[in-house]
Amino acid sequence: MKKTWLITGTSSGFGKELAKVVASQKDTNLVAAARKMSDLDYLNQFDNDKIEKVIVDVMDKSEIETAVSKAKDRFGTIDVLVNNAGLGYFSTIEESDMDQVRYMFEVNVFGLANMTSAVLPIMRSQKSGVIVNLSSALALTTLPTMGFYSATKYAVEGYADTLRQEVADLGIQVMNVEPSGARTDWSGRSSNKVTPKISDYQQFGDSISHVSDSVTNAPGDPQKIAEVIYNQVTDNEDIPNHLPLGQFAYEGGLKNLEGITSEIKSRQAISLSTDD
Repeated sequence: MKKTWLITGTSSGFGKELAKVVASQKDTNLVAAARKMSDLDYLNQFDNDKIEKVIVDVMDKSEIETAVSKAKDRFGTIDVLVNNAGLGYFSTIEESDMDQVRYMFEVNVFGLANMTSAVLPIMRSQKSGVIVNLSSALALTTLPTMGFYSATKYAVEGYADTLRQEVADLGIQVMNVEPSGARTDWSGRSSNKVTPKISDYQQFGDSISHVSDSVTNAPGDPQKIAEVIYNQVTDNEDIPNHLPLGQFAYEGGLKNLEGITSEIKSRQAISLSTDD
């Protein structure tokens, strides 16, 4: 039986590369979601008998419901949901625009939750399913000027870790993918940037002004990342809870988490002393 994948944010980046991987398989159906139908023209090269293109703004619940309904009517199931749609934001904490920050949280966190809530009833009825969340290496560690973006991804991690426990007995698995920087347009048109004006933060100005360079210079290969995600979902009976991809995600994540572990252990007596 063919597995049906629903992927958000398939107009570019990881979503587009993963959509191409899924569309090229013989045993998969693809529901590709984007905000503009014309952004999905690249899928015309594949067998359109097993592809459904849908318009989805993850903040619009009616569009989400329509897309999920189309997927169910067309293919009967939704076996894999990939929450890929997201935004970036580069600014020091103090100089961040809270309206833009709230909008990013709406997309990266609440949009992801909206999409998941719409698909969960189908997966619960099937007693099977995989939910893949595109998190970030910056949910495992942090960098200056990326604080609020990291905060959205830390939120996704907490959300997913809880959801995983709630659906564990229902045949549903949840995997967070934490990629390092990759050669996508995420740091270009998909991100807002605020150049520091406060003199105390001028040291971070160059990193923000050159952030778009990662579109072509970042080490991560989006096609390889897409292939790894597909293989992890399809080749493993028990998919990993966390999938850090790239040197920064692996080494930076380990360094940060090992530091936290060491600090917690060093204060064991203080921690335990507060219980009666």
